[in-house]
Amino acid sequence: MKAVCVLALFLQIAGVARAQGIVDGIGIEQRLNESVPLDLVFRDETGAQVRLGDYFGKKPVILSLVYLKCPMLCTLVLNGLVRSLRATSFDAGREFEVITVSFDPRETAETAATMKRVYMEEYRRPGAEQGWHFLTGDEASIARLTEAVGFRYKYDPESGQFAHASGIMVLTPKGRIAQYFYGLEYSARDLRLSLVESAENKIGSPVDQVLLYCFRYDPAKGKYGLVIMKALRVAGVGTVLGLATVILSLVYRQRRNEQAS
Repeated sequence: MKAVCVLALFLQIAGVARAQGIVDGIGIEQRLNESVPLDLVFRDETGAQVRLGDYFGKKPVILSLVYLKCPMLCTLVLNGLVRSLRATSFDAGREFEVITVSFDPRETAETAATMKRVYMEEYRRPGAEQGWHFLTGDEASIARLTEAVGFRYKYDPESGQFAHASGIMVLTPKGRIAQYFYGLEYSARDLRLSLVESAENKIGSPVDQVLLYCFRYDPAKGKYGLVIMKALRVAGVGTVLGLATVILSLVYRQRRNEQAS
């Protein structure tokens, strides 16, 4: 029985190692003061062709990169964003714009329209539909945008899903990256301050990266897909190793006692 427990622990270690391999290379690199390519063409939630630059020029922009059918982290990113926006006195469409772009080229305007309806109901601000835009696009446009803002992700063909990190960005009216916000919850006070400063084309300072990664775990197939923070992943491995050490020590002591008796 003890041998089975030890084996199970080492299998957990192997699973975490596989998850580590998937998330290696993904993240959000801070590229403050870099410009996003405003000539990029996407489709909005109505299916109309739009240029990214159509949403710039007068107001700061909050950019969120998600894939709309994500079963895990993307929904939490958007939920955290809408909670933060509800807690500020600023309104989307008046003081700022919000652009949510899918980085999955397979997604359609119909899916974007559905997601927009959901989040307009959550946001509950009159006229917000004119200020929050859900865009889909082809692989080339997505690649240029994600590269410009330092958003690195991977597609896993086995699960048909993406491994990616979570966060949002604030951009100036001229399309320069002013601030990054990591994680799933964004301080309403800090976000409002960033919008005020970026409206004046001021660039913020680098922030500490606390990355949350999204990747699916399918128990039927034994494939790992965790919403994991890097620090927690490392701590988890340490915990598993510690437990394995304790069990092996207990087994060794029991055998010594048996031999002594």
